[in-house]
Amino acid sequence: MELKAVYNELVNDHNMHPNNKRKIEDPTVTMRGVNPSCGDDITLELKVEDGVVTDGGFSGSGCAISQASTDMMLDEIIGRPVEEAKHLCELFLGMIKGTITDDEELSELEDAIALRDISHMPARVKCAVLAWHTADDMIKCRITK
Repeated sequence: MELKAVYNELVNDHNMHPNNKRKIEDPTVTMRGVNPSCGDDITLELKVEDGVVTDGGFSGSGCAISQASTDMMLDEIIGRPVEEAKHLCELFLGMIKGTITDDEELSELEDAIALRDISHMPARVKCAVLAWHTADDMIKCRITK
């Protein structure tokens, strides 16, 4: 299957049938992320126990890319130690910036690697990175301190 078709299928699936668009019980940290240029507005919730992201969810609205990227991000970080979640956020952001290009390293992102070519669509970059920046900020500012 062509890469563009895989991208379209994954974005559509995560946007139309998100696994993680829900409130979670007793979140450890909650943070809002807003992309004023596009109107994307999410509230991200994470539950962390014993250094592991045990649950996560999001609410809000936005374009298909922001909603799909948020769902993909949560799929990747739930169940992982906080340090691994932080690493995945940094890996995704590096992929979008073009500073991390190694396919083997990027394969850690699983479905989210489908958003790789967003970097060639400057108007959509902020949509794709919103959740990842928000989660990264949550981890750096609120969870690891």
